[in-house]
Amino acid sequence: MLRRFNHVAFRCNDARETVDFYTKALGLTFAHAVSNDVVPSVQQYCPHIHIFFELGDGSYIAFFEVPTVPEAIPDTNTPSWVQHVSFDVADDSALHEGKRLLENYGVEVLGPVDHEFAHSIYFFDPNGHRLELTHWLENESSDRARYRAEAGPLLEQWEERKAKGLISSQSAAG
Repeated sequence: MLRRFNHVAFRCNDARETVDFYTKALGLTFAHAVSNDVVPSVQQYCPHIHIFFELGDGSYIAFFEVPTVPEAIPDTNTPSWVQHVSFDVADDSALHEGKRLLENYGVEVLGPVDHEFAHSIYFFDPNGHRLELTHWLENESSDRARYRAEAGPLLEQWEERKAKGLISSQSAAG
């Protein structure tokens, strides 16, 4: 039933700054914008602009600038590396080119990091959202089938470790 993302949406501090970053530093197409004073889905007064950037598969990453509400605050209970968006790139050459473009734009980039199944770089957009460029190293047929077969048992092992108290907030602080 679900085919792909249509879009994922986040808050931005400034629409123009966000457009500049996603078009100039990442090379995405600024594809659509909508501005309303009333949010159509909830019929609430909240002037906003909703901006969309198109990815190569026709999906979008989108942002809302909502200047009449208090500034966004970080989630203090979640490590900054957890919530992020990862964009797929074709190969390591594209990964390195992405890093070069980002650094030329003045962005601090971590990596490439070798995850064994993928190579990635990490950075933040001007809104504080953590982003990743990823080159998957998998063999389309054998690796994907193996990853799918391993996913369920790995989740079961994780649940067992939690049930036995081997993973807890106390052990993380320890």
